[in-house]
Amino acid sequence: AGQGEFYTMKTIVLAVLVSSLAWTSAAEGNFIPQSLRTQESIGKIQRHGYVPFKQHYPSNLNLRGGGKGNVLITGGAGYIGTHCAVTLQEAGYTVMILDNFSNSCRKSIERVGEITGKSIDKVFDVDIRDRAALEKVFKENKVDAVIHCAGLKAVGESVREPIAYYENNFVGALNLIKVMSATGCKKIVFSSSATVYGNPAKVPITEDFPLQCTNPYGRTKFFIEEMLRDVANADPEWKVINLRYFNPVGAHSSGKIGEDPSGIPNNLMPYVTKVAIGKLEKLTVFGDDYDTPDGTGVRDYIHVMDLAKGHVAAVDKLFSIEGEVVYNLGTGHGYSVLDMVKAMKEASGKEVPYVIGPRRSGDVPTCYADATKAKQELHWEAKLGVKEMCQDAWSWQCKNPNGYREEAELAGAKK
Repeated sequence: AGQGEFYTMKTIVLAVLVSSLAWTSAAEGNFIPQSLRTQESIGKIQRHGYVPFKQHYPSNLNLRGGGKGNVLITGGAGYIGTHCAVTLQEAGYTVMILDNFSNSCRKSIERVGEITGKSIDKVFDVDIRDRAALEKVFKENKVDAVIHCAGLKAVGESVREPIAYYENNFVGALNLIKVMSATGCKKIVFSSSATVYGNPAKVPITEDFPLQCTNPYGRTKFFIEEMLRDVANADPEWKVINLRYFNPVGAHSSGKIGEDPSGIPNNLMPYVTKVAIGKLEKLTVFGDDYDTPDGTGVRDYIHVMDLAKGHVAAVDKLFSIEGEVVYNLGTGHGYSVLDMVKAMKEASGKEVPYVIGPRRSGDVPTCYADATKAKQELHWEAKLGVKEMCQDAWSWQCKNPNGYREEAELAGAKK
């Protein structure tokens, strides 16, 4: 069988397997990654129902929306979701956020309102694996389009805990698509990933490159893309844009929102900033024997605000496309791990001690985009460079040394 037949069969088998997994099993914590279980134990995660905005946020924030339509962001309290919320509001859309807050913080949504002056008055505390709660949201609210960001996203963790990734990412997306179809909301921008390309034969990578995932995280993204493609082929009312992100870094220039991982960061930039500020001792570089200029992995790092603006362009495009379309969102330039360490040292004025460790399972040597298609069809391209990425990430870290959590909250959690 060819590669396409192999993945089609694998998709069918996986869909049959995961669709039999019960929501109750997930609710009992069987498929929750180890990194989230501490939060679970102190009652951080609430999975049922939705939380009125005014219960959590100051009443003096100005409640007003845009005029373009209502966009629901799943995982909207997270890193990508909050930056998308800012750019969507600034573009005139009314934003609604759905999140289970397992790996994010409600304060991030308040900060979005502070940046834009347009508070988000519909915040749903719902896990996308809970179909009943999800249906309630769609039946009681007018949703014109969805940006689907919710899901687990660490390559290394996915290798260690693949079931958690299939349960959260694939089953969650399956639930979402079922509910959207049943309620007549059939426009979606999906947060996919460049990991679907695996180890490419050459770079830069165009959207028609063969897909050969090398880790469970990438496979969940691939399977969801395939599912959305099949749905769009079967029902012409569906309009789907799959955005293949490369490596988002940086933060909003205000320093009010940024990447705030729970526990030890899995991604390079938040780890580097925590080393620079002294919260972590040193960075471990996973491998220096790759066939790259300095031996370390090369990636296409893209400023999160450029990425967020790409989402606005994609939502704008949703209303005029037919079926399903794929776009790469990247800069078209590759930078090594050590390039980024050097850039952060220059931006922060701080040393970033590091040691060389073994290669990490699932990583590839080099990966960067050809984003020509997005430039031509979405009229979008990345504008910000590595200097701005590091400056904004450092500003976020300095202004928020504990992320969105205050010292008092951290002290209370330790008791």
